[in-house]
Amino acid sequence: MIRQGARNWDTSTASFSRFATVMGLLLTTTSVLSGQAPYRDAAGEATLAFTGDAIITRKLSVHAEPAFQRLRDLIQTATVAFTNLEVLFHDFGDDIIPASESGGTYTAADPALARELTWMGFDLVSRANNHALDYGVGGMRATTRALDVAGLAHGGVGENLAAARSPVFLDTRDGRVALVSVASTFADQMRAGPQRKDLRGRPGLSPLRFATRYVVPRARLLDIKDLATRLRSTAGADSNEVTLLGNRFVAGNDYQVLTSPDQRDLDEILAAVRDAKRQAKWVIVSSHTHEQGSSKDIPADFLVQFAREAVEASADVFVGHGPHLLRGIEVYRGKPIFYSLGDFIFQNETVPLQPGDNYERHGLTADALPGEFYDRRESERGAFRTLIEDPIYWESVVATVQFTGGRVKEITLYPITLGHGLPRSARGRPQLADDRLGRKIVDDLQRVSQRFGSRIEYVDGVGRVTVVTAPD
Repeated sequence: MIRQGARNWDTSTASFSRFATVMGLLLTTTSVLSGQAPYRDAAGEATLAFTGDAIITRKLSVHAEPAFQRLRDLIQTATVAFTNLEVLFHDFGDDIIPASESGGTYTAADPALARELTWMGFDLVSRANNHALDYGVGGMRATTRALDVAGLAHGGVGENLAAARSPVFLDTRDGRVALVSVASTFADQMRAGPQRKDLRGRPGLSPLRFATRYVVPRARLLDIKDLATRLRSTAGADSNEVTLLGNRFVAGNDYQVLTSPDQRDLDEILAAVRDAKRQAKWVIVSSHTHEQGSSKDIPADFLVQFAREAVEASADVFVGHGPHLLRGIEVYRGKPIFYSLGDFIFQNETVPLQPGDNYERHGLTADALPGEFYDRRESERGAFRTLIEDPIYWESVVATVQFTGGRVKEITLYPITLGHGLPRSARGRPQLADDRLGRKIVDDLQRVSQRFGSRIEYVDGVGRVTVVTAPD
């Protein structure tokens, strides 16, 4: 019987081959229907790259230094590369009107520069920040058009509050990615408003407001209460609390500033995060937050609470930006929280034009030119001069997060320099840092991350964050 079977095999190879092909198709179909097919985008394998603020006003694609090209290669090879877009793309058209208040520099760049970000390797940008409406709704809409043309997914602003709150989705080879973008730092006129059945909503950004309490010793509280009474301000009947000129003071043992997120904003944002997770494999939550804790490199209390609750609501990565410097990293429930990734592109000194309001603020006449404006601003004592002089604003990292089986396997930090000390026409563009500066950047980041129990080591030119896997 065995030999006969062997002879039949020899004489019927073609028939058996056809039979095997049919069976293979049937098995594959059954596997797909039962959910067992090896779909790459369902495997939980991905590498996500994150950077901080991008204020781009000059071309990137003309440069070819090895340290710059290696940085570009790093960003391009990630499944998704993210940056916070802190510039508006427009051409100063008829509907581009300067707002009465801006994020400091009224940002503007040639719409063609949006393609420079895709050339660099970016796929996804957040837009909820304090520059989102520097040029009103017209500037916001022009930026939307430029980003769409460049093929960049973007979120955080919209024609009404619901649209601004909504996640933006990006399909990738390693799974669908969602971004929920919000800001706590903004002029109130930039905040999106809700839509009604009888009136349209207000275009703007997705806000995360917060409440502030100033804790002071009891003796000082009595002084504040007396001042409030004399100024006929609202003092309040509670002996442990005083409201003066809209600020809330409470009695304590020492001086503190305590902040907490607005509950309604928090609930709406977390609902968007949970819904995003229903629709995507990976969820990123982004917050543009200048507000600080007890020092400029410590995040405010409300941001820490928000970041952790975002992770609890199913965010895979939380990325902060805004203060133009690095803040700590926390691994919470096995997921990374970057409280601020500082700057990635910082070309806010070559914005082509500024409105008259900005010239007047610095005592310049109507015939002053843009270069004179930037010279004057940098010569005065204050925030902008500090930004130019202090190297911490020109040192940062690109963070990559590698997932395996849906869990964070590795967090790697690539130190970068933005050219501190170079002329205005050159500084602001990122390159990978050399070994000496790279070690210094990672050591600084370890110092500000200690409060979160994080461990970061400098190994082979990069920072490596110890990942403790959370239980299911």
